[in-house]
Amino acid sequence: MQDFVHLHVHTYYSILDGQSSVQKLVDKAVADGMKGMAITDHGNMFGIKEFYNYCKKINGKLTAEGKEPFKPIFGCEMYVARRKKEDKEKDKGDMGGNHLIVLAKNYHGYKNLIKLVSRAWVDGYYMRPRTDHADLEKYHEDLIVCSACIAGEVPSKILKGDIEGARKTIEWYHRVFGDDYYLEIQRHRVTDPHQRANRETYPLQVRANKVIMELAEEYGIKVVCTNDAHFVDEENAEAHDHLLCLSTGKDLDDPNRMLYSKQEWFKTREEMNAVFSDVPEAMSNTLEILDKVETYSIDHAPIMPFFPIPEEFGTEEDVRRKYTEKQLYDEFTTDENGENPLSPEEGEKKIKRLGGYEKLYRIKFEADYLAKLAYDGAKRLYGDPLPEDVAERVKFELHIMKTMGFPGYFLIVQDFINSARDKLGVMVGPGRGSAAGSVVAYCLGITQIDPIKYDLLFERFLNPDRISLPDIDVDFDDDGRGRVLNWVTEKYGQEKVAHIITYGTMATKLAIKDVARVQKLPLSESDRLCKLVPDKIPDKKLNLPNAIAYVPELQAAEVSSDPVLRDTIKYAKMLEGNVRNTGVHACGTIICRDDITDWVPVSTADDKETGEKMLVTQYEGSVIEDTGLIKMDFLGLRTLSIIKDAVTNVKNVHGIDVDIDNIPLDDAPTYEVFSRGDTTGLFQFESPGMKKHLRNLKPNRFEDLIAMNALYRPGPMEYIPNFIARKHGLEPVTYDIADMEEYLSDTYGITVYQEQVMLLSRLLADFTRGESDALRKAMGKKLRDKLDHMKPKFIEGCSKRGHDAKICEKIWGDWEAFASYAFNKSHSTCYAYIAYQTGYLKAHYPSEFMAALLSRNLSDIKQITLYMNECKRMGIRVLGPDINESLNNFSSNKEGDVRFGLAAVKGVGEAAVESIVAERNKNGKFKDIYDFFERVNYTAVNRKCLENIAYAGGFDSISGFHRCKFFGTDLRDSSSTTFIEQLVRYGQRFQSEKDNAQQSLFGGGEGVVDIQHPVIPACQDWSTLETLGKEREMIGLYLSAHPLDDYAVIIRNMCKTQLSDLDNLESLRGQEIAVAGMVIATQNLVTKTGKPWGKFTLEDYNGTHEFALFSKDYENFRKYLFNDYFLFIRGKVQPKPYNDKELEFKITSMVQLSEMRDTMIKEMYIQLAIEDITREMIEELTHRIKESEGSTTLRVNVYDRDAQVSVNMFSKRHKVSLTSNLVSFLEDNEIKYTIV
Repeated sequence: MQDFVHLHVHTYYSILDGQSSVQKLVDKAVADGMKGMAITDHGNMFGIKEFYNYCKKINGKLTAEGKEPFKPIFGCEMYVARRKKEDKEKDKGDMGGNHLIVLAKNYHGYKNLIKLVSRAWVDGYYMRPRTDHADLEKYHEDLIVCSACIAGEVPSKILKGDIEGARKTIEWYHRVFGDDYYLEIQRHRVTDPHQRANRETYPLQVRANKVIMELAEEYGIKVVCTNDAHFVDEENAEAHDHLLCLSTGKDLDDPNRMLYSKQEWFKTREEMNAVFSDVPEAMSNTLEILDKVETYSIDHAPIMPFFPIPEEFGTEEDVRRKYTEKQLYDEFTTDENGENPLSPEEGEKKIKRLGGYEKLYRIKFEADYLAKLAYDGAKRLYGDPLPEDVAERVKFELHIMKTMGFPGYFLIVQDFINSARDKLGVMVGPGRGSAAGSVVAYCLGITQIDPIKYDLLFERFLNPDRISLPDIDVDFDDDGRGRVLNWVTEKYGQEKVAHIITYGTMATKLAIKDVARVQKLPLSESDRLCKLVPDKIPDKKLNLPNAIAYVPELQAAEVSSDPVLRDTIKYAKMLEGNVRNTGVHACGTIICRDDITDWVPVSTADDKETGEKMLVTQYEGSVIEDTGLIKMDFLGLRTLSIIKDAVTNVKNVHGIDVDIDNIPLDDAPTYEVFSRGDTTGLFQFESPGMKKHLRNLKPNRFEDLIAMNALYRPGPMEYIPNFIARKHGLEPVTYDIADMEEYLSDTYGITVYQEQVMLLSRLLADFTRGESDALRKAMGKKLRDKLDHMKPKFIEGCSKRGHDAKICEKIWGDWEAFASYAFNKSHSTCYAYIAYQTGYLKAHYPSEFMAALLSRNLSDIKQITLYMNECKRMGIRVLGPDINESLNNFSSNKEGDVRFGLAAVKGVGEAAVESIVAERNKNGKFKDIYDFFERVNYTAVNRKCLENIAYAGGFDSISGFHRCKFFGTDLRDSSSTTFIEQLVRYGQRFQSEKDNAQQSLFGGGEGVVDIQHPVIPACQDWSTLETLGKEREMIGLYLSAHPLDDYAVIIRNMCKTQLSDLDNLESLRGQEIAVAGMVIATQNLVTKTGKPWGKFTLEDYNGTHEFALFSKDYENFRKYLFNDYFLFIRGKVQPKPYNDKELEFKITSMVQLSEMRDTMIKEMYIQLAIEDITREMIEELTHRIKESEGSTTLRVNVYDRDAQVSVNMFSKRHKVSLTSNLVSFLEDNEIKYTIV
């Protein structure tokens, strides 16, 4: 048998065209005895890093077994432009291009391949990324090329009969690539007569191959055979066919859709021998290519960007003149005090790893400048001279940063953070993650939390005993993040800054939906299958095979007699995990020293904010740092935007500048907010569980907030009751060893943070900084081997310090049990500080804070509803949009109200609002509706915008009439022109005549205009429901009132469950519950078996829920399935009849709320305290009772608290209905009542 390796292989990174995972391909190749293989995805190198990493892992195993390593070949099937890659004219055939297999021989060839692929995306993209002959010639060195499939330039010309053109192409490639140019043949013969497949390709291949073989002999060019592999095994052919349907948007049964020959699986050597037995040299030549390819690494040590240092500080040349290589060697191979030198062997290794002496001079130069900035900041923060502990810590950290080669990184980060704050007006978070453990970062302004004060550790961030890249994640306010990224791009160069790619894969449910769609499985059945997939499976990874094993209905679907249903499951299993699309990492950004394409391939994506093209790495974030590129995370944090907006609101309303980064951390009103659990809207402290614990804890110092932020998560949550009990002296605070109090006193003897484990290991057992971090990592990740190795050292170290070995064994055991739950204190401290800032604003400037909170949640109706209710609880009125008070977003006023923003009204853009506000600020508030229309700028504010403001009630304060009048027509007006149209015409005419009068010689110079006002039309007012409906349509929610208000008393007294609670049925298991709301959507449907069923959506004050009705339930309740019906529903939460692992809300009764109010509420009890009774109150109550006539018995209880006497009475003459008038009177006067 002739040996063979695959050179033309597509993985699932040939998106929606390849169906093979990298791992399965390599595993099959190794199992078959192949010595290597290439991957050549369409136009990209997305899969190269994964391919390299997996082969490296496999080769470790092969080498350990004494076997020959497996050789990966990095390649790409490129598209070659038919003219130049810059040409982009559809009618001249520039879309797409000729195929070409390009393979890298060695590291230099890999670099050239990166250039070709990157330039194809950046400069040549036109439907596909395209290279051209010019680039191929420019970057040809150390590349091997093959002529590709019949879509290649040579075979396509042969098939067109252009043999002379084929000759010229061969001659060009042979001239450029010499013996590294190969002609390629393929044979995709369909042998199964019953298989639906492409049978046209094989005859074309036969024709092309014949001529290729002749030309190969004529020119002395070698031929290779390939199989254009797109899937792993033959049985994957149909799954791949489904993938093509997804790619092309076609159905499986479409007679005109694209088909492959279904021979494109990753054939074994034996299968390839069977196909190409007559051309053994085409097989052996694949081995020749393999032998040409070298084994090399595509990973690299960190490539630090250069930070431009001010000339006044000095130059790199000054450093070169000042220091010898020997001096540098000594500085970089000793500790911060010039002691404990490395061995000569280790020292030379370190110098080499840092890039040799050439790079060392640059590092030294950057380190000296970093030190200057750090000490300047330290003196500003800690005083001059520096306290001894601070000076020692700064010196140590600077030395580690320098000797690890990272000073440039810190210079860049401090530069863009300080520029964001000082130049761009962007709010930056106090820090995030482990970086807050660095004093140098604090001194540079990168973080704003003092790590010494809070025992935050540098080695949790950079461990001196192991090489790891620094990882500083930075939070910016949402609006400012993009400005900072633009600033960085402009400063360091567009070609040196890139975003990071992400790959979207077919998750379990998506795989089912995709396959179901192309197979035309009914949507209802597709939805049913998806709903059967659980959100998680105990102790197992969630995937389709595990879901099938877990859910009986999915097992039944897998063996169903319905072939469409059965195949849906079958092929969804095969396609699950396939790459489906690419995206851009939300925050990851690369800043490189050089052009990024010197190191990794890039593609392009559209910037959502600017619409411009931006560079995106083709390797994803989890592997990008292996290549040496430095990743920084620029995160947008909405809470920072909320804080910034709130501070702006305070300035606008009160004229006070709140320095939010320097507020006192001992503010009593702020801690009262946390202690009451009034934390709705406070960063990371909003959940009901957290509120409960805060009420019990009653935090009164910042350390309590840090601890709660760390403890409130699965695992450590169970320690919260102990923490609370110890704080309040209900449980003794004990320490296994007295010395431990130094680091555990803040948390009342409970180990909460990873940093505590690290500090205690040093204190008790004399661990080094590096060892303590290694212990933290081993415990957090439960690395048993490392723990077993470190335990004897800990016990021995404790014993040397005189500690009892048994107690130390107990401490170690406690740590092992809890350390995996222990949290990063640096991160917890930073985020507790942000939470404290939000709490401070809520305590001192409640309406300004709530206005900011509402503005930043406009698109989330559930959150808006939640925060509106919070405003109500706080006694803050949320007022509708108002033409005389509203700004762009929610704002507050001096009365402490929150006012809806005009830009939140549908169809009202920012430009329109700015124009209205500018006119209001310039010439004063609008006196009436006519004054407004006389002054508004019609260029910026169009009629549709004005109509929407009217619908939303924005003119109510200046109109003096119901908003419906704007859309009414006067019966006396034959033109049927609406009032708002008349107002617009009036305003435009007024402005025109005013301009004319001011410019006229006879106008007297005062521009007085006398035009008759349009007459308000006489038309009927809208109903309350219609008015509210328009209001909701414009601003997304009911604001001035709610349609359910007439039934609020029933809902409040009879419904303990809200509709939003039905999203979590587990907490309601087994309960009989009642819900109520208004029907806002209905659907009457038919199943595929012809049975009627229906769906309806109900809305209450806090959310919506969709219900489905089948069989008898549908027959019984379909009469209630109409929009704007107000329903009261009872039911029980119980296991589904055919799947007891899932719950359902089974409806048992349904009635209209009006019917319930009028006929089903039996009695109303009113309680009156004797001291509250006045003649006026009795008269008003009597009036409200009489006007609320109904069928509910009225009972009154009058009581005297002092005499402890009460009298019960009931009315024989008057029965009541629970009208909003009656209920609002009782509530406004704080009169207690109950209903039965």
